Amino acid sequence: MALLWLRLAVLLYGFAALAVLPAALYDRPRWKSIAIPAALAGAFFHFVSLTESLYAAHRALPVDTHETLSLLGLILVAAFLLLAARYKTVAFGIFLLPIAALLAIVPAFHPGHETIAYPPFGDHARTGWLMLHIALLLAAYAALFLSLLASLFYLVQERRLKQKRSARPLSRFAAWLPPLETLDQIALNALRFGLPCMTAGLLIGSVLALETTGPTFFADPKVLLSIAMWVAYVLMIFIRRHSGLRGRRAVYLSSFVFLVVLAVWAANSLSTVHSFKTP
Repeated sequence: MALLWLRLAVLLYGFAALAVLPAALYDRPRWKSIAIPAALAGAFFHFVSLTESLYAAHRALPVDTHETLSLLGLILVAAFLLLAARYKTVAFGIFLLPIAALLAIVPAFHPGHETIAYPPFGDHARTGWLMLHIALLLAAYAALFLSLLASLFYLVQERRLKQKRSARPLSRFAAWLPPLETLDQIALNALRFGLPCMTAGLLIGSVLALETTGPTFFADPKVLLSIAMWVAYVLMIFIRRHSGLRGRRAVYLSSFVFLVVLAVWAANSLSTVHSFKTP
């Protein structure tokens, strides 16, 4: 049944992604009242699927990359629903909902072809800590992506306002975006949420890895990139708060940190700690 629930969630995400287009781009409240419940129902079935599959396998964490990415998709949908409730905007759903559907579509319709798996932990306490490590880092990655998206929206909206609502294509296209102040708040609050998640996730992962591999843990390429990512994350928050960084420079800074995140993911292939082949 877990597979059925996940497939239903993907279909609901796809339907919500289509419904959010007229809701955001053309300000159609009727479509908004369809997109949000569809995304909420998809998130519910996605959560049920993930919980049921983990319970059936007698484990507490995803065991491969597809399940981990599926969990990331669920977090992105949760972020969309939170923004819709807090800031009354569905603009972010234009990007977040299709990405969530793509992240879940492979494990939903083409399961059993995963290439990377996490190491088995017989100790339930350590398994729980590993699950928390994964969930916290995924939340931090989702927050960083959301901040980058909000910064891009800020740049587009700023250019539109400078055109003084002219008839230019950019002005008409960006009319559905939230106000600049709202976008700036979303970008900064997403970073504020992501930093403690990333800090706690890296600390938990460091302790678990030190117990497993010893001091050689610090020579791992993904570990070194993760430390660099955390430093860049802290600097980005500091610069945004103390210099009022917005617009194009904020996009550049967020993009740089996001590229570091992608490098951390790519480093799995070289990592001696995080790369685990399935039997």
